Amino acid sequence: MSEQPPQPPNQPPGYGYPNANPNPGQGQNPYAGGQQQGPYQQQPGYGYPQGGGYPPPGAMPPPGMYTGDPNAPYGYDPMGRPYSDKSKVVAGVLQLTLGTLGIGRFYIGSVGIGIAQLLTCGGLGIWALIDGIILLTGSNNTDSQGRVLRGG
Repeated sequence: MSEQPPQPPNQPPGYGYPNANPNPGQGQNPYAGGQQQGPYQQQPGYGYPQGGGYPPPGAMPPPGMYTGDPNAPYGYDPMGRPYSDKSKVVAGVLQLTLGTLGIGRFYIGSVGIGIAQLLTCGGLGIWALIDGIILLTGSNNTDSQGRVLRGG
């Protein structure tokens, strides 16, 4: 009893699937690729986007990620500026504690301002105090190479 059940006269044989091949071993191969036939065709623009998993050339890496760039050893900030290897927290604490000697400024590479603070005893302590607060709270503090200080 390997006969197919009778089909209605207005439908082609194929167990009720539209455009089904009555002889599956011959003719169309559903896995051969190319254009699909029938009502289930793929519309252009639908589905998952095609392409590699790599960002396009020139795209900025996520903040704080090591990029292998010797000009930015600790990555880039959200504005695209490279991070320094110096910390603004360390610079601020050094400036608050040893600011009369200009140690915070020597740490970030500002030798000229460090020498001025050393010769004036940090502006009698007032300049050193204000400078330490600015180093701790500022977001645009840079080191001697123009890179933004790390830290939060």
